[in-house]
Amino acid sequence: MKWLNGYRMRLVGVVAVIVLGSGYTKADFNFGKPTPIEATINSGGHPWFDCISSDGLELYLDKPINGKAMSEDWDLYVSTRPATNDPWSIPVSLGSPVNSSSLESFACLSSDDLELYFVSTRPGGEGGSDLWITKRPTRSDPWDSPENLGPTINTSNDDETPWITPDGLELYFSSTRSGGYGEDDIWISQRTSKNDPWQTPVNLGPVVNSTKSDAHPCLSPDGLVLFFSDYAYTSGGPFRPGGLGLSDMWMTRRKSITDPWEPPVNLGPELNSNTQDPQPRLSPDSSILYFTSWRSGGPAYGFNIWQAPIIPIVDFNGDGIVDAKDICIIVDYWGTDNSLCDIGPMPWGDGVVDVQDLIVLAEHLFEEFPPSEPVE
Repeated sequence: MKWLNGYRMRLVGVVAVIVLGSGYTKADFNFGKPTPIEATINSGGHPWFDCISSDGLELYLDKPINGKAMSEDWDLYVSTRPATNDPWSIPVSLGSPVNSSSLESFACLSSDDLELYFVSTRPGGEGGSDLWITKRPTRSDPWDSPENLGPTINTSNDDETPWITPDGLELYFSSTRSGGYGEDDIWISQRTSKNDPWQTPVNLGPVVNSTKSDAHPCLSPDGLVLFFSDYAYTSGGPFRPGGLGLSDMWMTRRKSITDPWEPPVNLGPELNSNTQDPQPRLSPDSSILYFTSWRSGGPAYGFNIWQAPIIPIVDFNGDGIVDAKDICIIVDYWGTDNSLCDIGPMPWGDGVVDVQDLIVLAEHLFEEFPPSEPVE
């Protein structure tokens, strides 16, 4: 993507935008400085962030039951809050029948919050780590007994880190099954409707998957941005080219849901450290990127859950302030697909410049930024 001025190149945070061929771009955005989420969640014990409910009131995580990061026994936990501006409660184990004496981890909620996909090594699977699903009739009901997703999805190898799309028709996950390009690859299975069976998974291919381990997929609501992380099992690698640590977060984009994924880009040194930074996950409104990290600065030793705001670039003319001139630029491109002004719904844009973009711009009116440098 072409940056319009020097100021944008100096924005705090790593710029997460990609050129998508033939000049195609989507909304410009960058990440703010990562910070640990509150101490009730990061209270030690190596928590990993899994997902948040659609209303932002339930946070699911997993952590080892003995508090040791290399443990083989992990359980799923949930933290709740009355409103999105309230603090999170102390996480509580999901208990039986979701948790068992085996490993349970990497949970992902459906968009209606009534289905929970997760990983388990419990008996009754196809071997290794399998993908399972548990359901509940309503949000106030307990989770039912989990069901294995079956031999179409699961193999005798490790099948892990699920991510279900909002329409429930695509399931992304990682697997060590044969036919991949590395130790773990990201695969996708589709179905025609929620009542239809899952189809044979398809590998995302060598553009997304590398010769090492690629996992923890997370798709943006519009299906055009895919976050994921790579992982080196030892400090000696192998590492995905361009990485910064033992595990890095990456993103790739595509022009439409029928177009191929573009080469992934590293989210950069603001989000990725020289240690482990896996499992990127979006907040329900896509304004925050959550992830797990072993970096220093967390409230507890080892893994902590971190968050970084996703910030739209709204100083369209680069004059150092968001004002009437920027509003005029939106008006000039009203009704078009101009990527510079397509900032709403935040931060992805929706392919048209309209009132949604004006609302996002209004939230930043009269904010000042460092003076821009001349465009060359």
